[in-house]
Amino acid sequence: MKRIAQSVGASLALVLFLAGCGDNASSGEEVHLELFSNKPESIATYDALIDKFEEANPNINVEFYAPPSAETVLRTRLVKEDMPDILSIAGNALYGELADAEMLLDYSETGLLDQVQPSYVEMIDQLVPGNKEGTYGVPYATNANAVIYNTQLMQELGLDVPETWDEFIAALDTAKQAGVTPIYFTLRDAWTGMIPWNAVGGNLQPDDFAAKKNIGEASFTEDYPEVTEKMLQLLDYGLKDNFQYGYNDGNNAFANGESLFYLQGNWAIPEIKKVNPDVELGTFALPVTNDAEQNELVSGVDVMLTTLKDSEHPEEARKFIEFMLEEKSAQTYIEEQYAFSALKGVTQEDQILSGLQEKIAKNEIASFPDHYYPSGMQAPNLIQAFLIEKNPDAFLKTMDREWDKVQNR
Repeated sequence: MKRIAQSVGASLALVLFLAGCGDNASSGEEVHLELFSNKPESIATYDALIDKFEEANPNINVEFYAPPSAETVLRTRLVKEDMPDILSIAGNALYGELADAEMLLDYSETGLLDQVQPSYVEMIDQLVPGNKEGTYGVPYATNANAVIYNTQLMQELGLDVPETWDEFIAALDTAKQAGVTPIYFTLRDAWTGMIPWNAVGGNLQPDDFAAKKNIGEASFTEDYPEVTEKMLQLLDYGLKDNFQYGYNDGNNAFANGESLFYLQGNWAIPEIKKVNPDVELGTFALPVTNDAEQNELVSGVDVMLTTLKDSEHPEEARKFIEFMLEEKSAQTYIEEQYAFSALKGVTQEDQILSGLQEKIAKNEIASFPDHYYPSGMQAPNLIQAFLIEKNPDAFLKTMDREWDKVQNR
């Protein structure tokens, strides 16, 4: 099995190319499929699952490719007309662009979506511009923004899991007064600022914000002042320099008990556990308002499986996706990745995630706001700059301007 890792620096424009499908390798000759993933943290899990698939299908060789800066790499390959057979990508704006460009297979009549919880199918359908008919991927694993906490420190500080914003701020104050770092921020990596941004914005923005923004009925300037206010309030409970440390630094520090809370996604848990397998963790959804019943968990499609229309081996690609949808494979993935499943009947039982699983079970879920932002907007960089400069009015105007600029291209 071939394992590839590389990084491409430039992000190029999305272009549509069409190519004819070749013959399927049904003669028993070895078929090579490329599986492209945007999640390097899942490499070991995918490698093991691919080994099992190849053992059962000896004529199919799956080459797994999980590069850093995956979306940039994929866009570059689009221009070069060098696309993989299968994509394992998030349900975000890039998926919407690929579907809109008619580059992906439509799964709406295949029967594979019967295994998927309808809410996640609806979630990815909303990402395709113009409400294009069809569903061009199979939602597989879902994720969630979380407050990860150190259970030992919570006990030592005499704290319970907060259910409102005021209770959360009170917990931060208690930690600070005790000389414990309340939140370990990792804002050297701009994308990590999206965790609190999505958690706060997902609870406070108007319903259908993106759609309303595109027709002039909503704006960051009008609808996001409270979001920026709470973002800056959280920043006060971080490190002396919140921009000195990155994601890997945060995983290492939090694993070694250097803060009470860590604002990350469930995907960070296996990375933390690698550093310190004995660390005791818990999770809860950031309580953004003072009405506990209105606080929702921000969750979305973290892994979606889809096949490129121009793949020369669509039957073998479907066979691999069907293997991934098997209950045993799906359970393995979510257990090893501390993720949640988009499939019916596959549940996350790990106690660390019980606080999030409860929200999911009650359907107290909001979508990731940034999944609906125009992909060329570079929101993480804009938010990082805002957290450095701390000028909310100028920042919100910039967000509106950059959104409109991308949409009007």
